[in-house]
Amino acid sequence: MSDSDEARRSLAAVAALLAPAHEAVAARALHAHDDPAGYVRDHAAALEHRGIDEPLPDLAWIALVDALAKHRLLAELDWKEDSDEIRSQLRGLASQPSVDPWVLVGADDMLLPTHEFLEACGRHYRDVGAALAVLDIDSDCYPVVCLRATRMKELTALAARAGFTARGFGA
Repeated sequence: MSDSDEARRSLAAVAALLAPAHEAVAARALHAHDDPAGYVRDHAAALEHRGIDEPLPDLAWIALVDALAKHRLLAELDWKEDSDEIRSQLRGLASQPSVDPWVLVGADDMLLPTHEFLEACGRHYRDVGAALAVLDIDSDCYPVVCLRATRMKELTALAARAGFTARGFGA
């Protein structure tokens, strides 16, 4: 199996892990992987806000991020986001845990800068069996997903095999 085939299979597996009920997520990421120029042409309007007008090496990962966000499975947070806004966006995820981790978040946590707040959130999510992970797109934002804590290692390994980076918060 070629490296490209392995990357494609791993990308599809990441999409299935994070969006099991939404085949369109994998389809969009695989379109960007298989036909980068066609993907840029077909999604020019959506890519414009990212300043993308030609294929990039991480286009399939960005396509995955955009598709997950479209299905409320990812929150794209600014590097200097307010903790109340982060909480609001994470609570709006369709993949949020059934047990509310926010009851564990103290007032002191709410005063932390963005990265430290996300690390604290990751610890609290883990306390209820969930995990927060960032799908790194080499930007000044945090594309954050929520999944079962038991699947975190699988996510990071699949992302690495696809040629991208996913890492958990609060480890």
